[in-house]
Amino acid sequence: MKVKPLGDRVLIKMEAMEEKTASGIYIPQTAQEKTQTGVVVAVGDDKDVIKVKVNDKIMYDKYAGTQVKIDGEENLLVKMSDILAIIE
Repeated sequence: MKVKPLGDRVLIKMEAMEEKTASGIYIPQTAQEKTQTGVVVAVGDDKDVIKVKVNDKIMYDKYAGTQVKIDGEENLLVKMSDILAIIE
């Protein structure tokens, strides 16, 4: 399935968070913080507002967007204003 965001929305593939700390301690799913980085999969059609492009690695607000499942994968649909930075 192909999804094309509308307006100033961006579709992000969320990155999986580490389940183990550097010292080897496992963190249960319930104690993990929500991931805040991802990769842009698709962008909306408002070119004046959108400052990211497909395949950019980005950082976004902690509780931003709407989670959507596309082809069995979890994605996040956010507004451009919820994107904080591009990670280079």
